[in-house]
Amino acid sequence: MIYFLLPSYNEESALPLVLETISGLKFPGEDWHVVAVDDGSSDGTPGVLKEWVEKIPMTILTHSQNMGLGRAIRTGFEHLLEIIKTDDAVIALDADNTQDAKISLKMRVKQLANDLDVVIASRYHTGEDGSGKEVGLALHRKILSRGVSFILDWAFHVSGAKDYSCGYRLYSGRILHRAREVYGVKLVEEQNFVCMAEILLKLDNIGAKIGEVSLVLRYDLKGSPSKMKVVRTVLRYFRMIWRFKGLGELKKYKYPR
Repeated sequence: MIYFLLPSYNEESALPLVLETISGLKFPGEDWHVVAVDDGSSDGTPGVLKEWVEKIPMTILTHSQNMGLGRAIRTGFEHLLEIIKTDDAVIALDADNTQDAKISLKMRVKQLANDLDVVIASRYHTGEDGSGKEVGLALHRKILSRGVSFILDWAFHVSGAKDYSCGYRLYSGRILHRAREVYGVKLVEEQNFVCMAEILLKLDNIGAKIGEVSLVLRYDLKGSPSKMKVVRTVLRYFRMIWRFKGLGELKKYKYPR
């Protein structure tokens, strides 16, 4: 079974496009189900979700107020870990129409063929499936994304990963269950966009096997203004690096092999 995890905050215009694409996907021999987390939206997002829950296999989880991407991912994981099996997959992607949901087919194929725990849809990957890139992204955001990935790779070097911050990822049920055993509720502690790097580093710390496929990030198709607070996000990245590298917080978590 494939589970799509869609954290959504004020995405009334883009969300129907994402759900429409997912509705047309066919995974050989597998069914899929959408788990959408409405993170306290104040626009028409709740109405869109109520409309689509009548059309496709979907569960809606709701925050009464906006709590940030990290909390939305955490809510989704907590729900999914009660139902997923080790051979299932969770595919998390943004609800703003910047990431092509059809790439999830390639992600599942690569994961099964290489026995991977995490597959990242990467802007920086070049391979047999093409070259990743960014379209329509402001220069300062490009610098931030590349700078973060460069610094995190220098500090931690996660084998198989080039894109540390992209939220479009496939996680095996096996690695999520292992992560719950090790971290419990502390798998996702960051509340904002930094949570994506946090999750990757924590999964790598417990032996996750990681790979990438190419992603063309289409920021020109984004259905809503960016919700990222750049200065706050940069500070949170450095705080996380200090916690994990300087204070050695990750070292206390080990998975018994």
